[in-house]
Amino acid sequence: MGALVPGGVLAFDAGNSKTDVALVAADGTVLGTARGGGFEPQKLGADLAVDGLEPLVRAAAAAAGLRVGNVPLVQQVSACLANADLPVEVEELTRVFEERGWAESVYVTNDTFALLRSGVDEPRGVAVVCGAGINCSGMLPDGRTARFPALGKVTGDWGGGAQLAEEAFWSASRAEDGRGPATALVTALPAHYGKPSLNAVIEAFHFGEFPIERQLEAGPVLFQVAAAGDTVALGIVQQQAEEIVAMASSALRRLDLLDERVTVVLGGGVLTAGHSVLLERVSRLLAEVAPKAVPRVVDVPPVVGAALLGLDHTAAGTTAQERLRAAFAPPPAA
Repeated sequence: MGALVPGGVLAFDAGNSKTDVALVAADGTVLGTARGGGFEPQKLGADLAVDGLEPLVRAAAAAAGLRVGNVPLVQQVSACLANADLPVEVEELTRVFEERGWAESVYVTNDTFALLRSGVDEPRGVAVVCGAGINCSGMLPDGRTARFPALGKVTGDWGGGAQLAEEAFWSASRAEDGRGPATALVTALPAHYGKPSLNAVIEAFHFGEFPIERQLEAGPVLFQVAAAGDTVALGIVQQQAEEIVAMASSALRRLDLLDERVTVVLGGGVLTAGHSVLLERVSRLLAEVAPKAVPRVVDVPPVVGAALLGLDHTAAGTTAQERLRAAFAPPPAA
């Protein structure tokens, strides 16, 4: 017996903080969507993590007037997942998705590939995501890919919102006690947190007055101080730009795209926040190593890329892809 939605795609963009699901017909029509919490198989295990997606699948199906039952819902699952970093993790998650029976065929990959596909018209290019952490992927139409383990410093990574916030506090603390150069972060951070001094902010975190998650707020403060010309803050932003371009250029080189006209998709909260002090440096540094590469900040949610990857697997045409993109296109500016 065939799928309830013949040629359809069930797309997942599952990140650390949120998960988007889209049920898409063969012609690119969006039949239903759902959003839920983060996807953390490294903490829960693959089976429990995928079990947590079941309510989202049911919600997307209900929006389309369908019920999840014994018959496959669609032809293709396209699951782009955070924490699917190593081949063994992809293999295990693929097994679990197949056991759920939601589709006749299952494709699992890292969520960076959803970002990449959302920003290109064909499966060709490189994407760098800089959000809480940093990662990069690249792909070619022939199936070749380039990717990174992205497990933190142990795999050579530097940057992302969490580390930028840490660097802001590190630099401010060293400036405050004389171990490092002066920086406006010493006064900007207390002003943001509503405390009289940097030490008062640090004590608020140390004694639990502020939840540890609020440390991430130091990242945007860092960019504000950098935009005002602070040398120390600019140095941190410059290092972040260098790391973004280092990952992109490595992926381009591995795919023989370094001298080709190709899109480099930029995504994640740090890169989509519109910090010109960072984006201008990324563009300049990228032009030095890959003169024909075109940086592009995505303007559609990555679940679009996950669905497009699914439509690639079902051999849907360009009309279906255009219809899907149109459904998620941002409204025109007033």
